[in-house]
Amino acid sequence: MSLVKLAVTHIAPVFIVTSPVTSYADQIWSMNKARSSAGFSLDVPLIMLVASILKVFFWFGDRYDFPLLIQASIMIFVQLLLLRVALLYRPPFGAQHSLNKPFQGADQTDSGIPRPYNFWQWRPQKPYWQFVAYYTVVLAILQLLIGSNTAYIALQGYVALSVEAILPIPQILENERLRSSKGFRLSVLINWLVGDAFKMTYFFLSEGSVPWAFKLCGLFQAACDCYLGVQYLKYGDGDPATLEMDEKNPRLA
Repeated sequence: MSLVKLAVTHIAPVFIVTSPVTSYADQIWSMNKARSSAGFSLDVPLIMLVASILKVFFWFGDRYDFPLLIQASIMIFVQLLLLRVALLYRPPFGAQHSLNKPFQGADQTDSGIPRPYNFWQWRPQKPYWQFVAYYTVVLAILQLLIGSNTAYIALQGYVALSVEAILPIPQILENERLRSSKGFRLSVLINWLVGDAFKMTYFFLSEGSVPWAFKLCGLFQAACDCYLGVQYLKYGDGDPATLEMDEKNPRLA
């Protein structure tokens, strides 16, 4: 058995299935240890929950490879736990965002304008769980009504994977704004890049069924992750004076 075939048939599926845990376990542990989720963007679990729940329903219409379904299912559990911990240890209203966590400041718009109905910026915890529940119920109803429609199945796949593919964008924008990668962990970046390598290998060389939605959106996400690597090398920790001034910016309060 060649090394490439071994990677595609044995190593890549295991890495894909376990990637939700390896990618986010450290973040959950860190927030729990610090008893604070300051600097962590709640948009991360939002993006991953929306995408992963939709991917599970997508499987019923397009029976893609089973390891990808297992990954989506595990991701839902991990993101629910991540959301729970992030909400539990959320700083008091008005507290400054720290610079020691990935995605810092990504849940605030540069203009400081709140989202419509304060979507996903609520202070109580209940609306977050209500949204996830309602979203799942609506998808279940649509699955029963039009789940066999070819156009709807294709739409499910491209929407789910497109949403997931935008995950690195908030961090890219934040790094560009600060001209710094401080707060973005190298371990997270390495995990993403290694994951991209395994995913691309599996998506394009696997003998199983991998829809083109996975391949195209995977390529886009891999490109974004590579650009994050470029930013990390280019900016490093940035200019301390600039970071200090930005931390005092009232828009991040």
